[in-house]
Amino acid sequence: MEIRPIHSKKDYKAALADIQTLWDAPAKSADGYRLEILALLVEQYEKSHYPVQDPDPIEFIEHVMESRGLTRKDMEPFIGPRGRVADILNRTRPLTLEMIRRLVQHLALPAEILVQSYSLRDEPEMVNV
Repeated sequence: MEIRPIHSKKDYKAALADIQTLWDAPAKSADGYRLEILALLVEQYEKSHYPVQDPDPIEFIEHVMESRGLTRKDMEPFIGPRGRVADILNRTRPLTLEMIRRLVQHLALPAEILVQSYSLRDEPEMVNV
């Protein structure tokens, strides 16, 4: 079989089927090289046809906290006192540049996700009684 660029969904499915048959190919063998090239072609096709959006910064922080077993208290050195952490996670206050720098430096979070804009919760309207 020859290796060709992936231009259609049919080509994509064929490349995936080839990858599946070559999955256990030994490294540095002809089949191993074929697998590597097919994987690169599939990756490029998927990037252009099925782009993955970066997560919302607050959802991302919450996911990191859950996956690493971190509590809101654990976030205080990076975000600020308990109330500030609550404001950030409840979306009533935006992340500041300094908070982002500390999260990047100490938790190794990607800055390109944290600097994205995101929606804040609207302030409740004042009701006159």
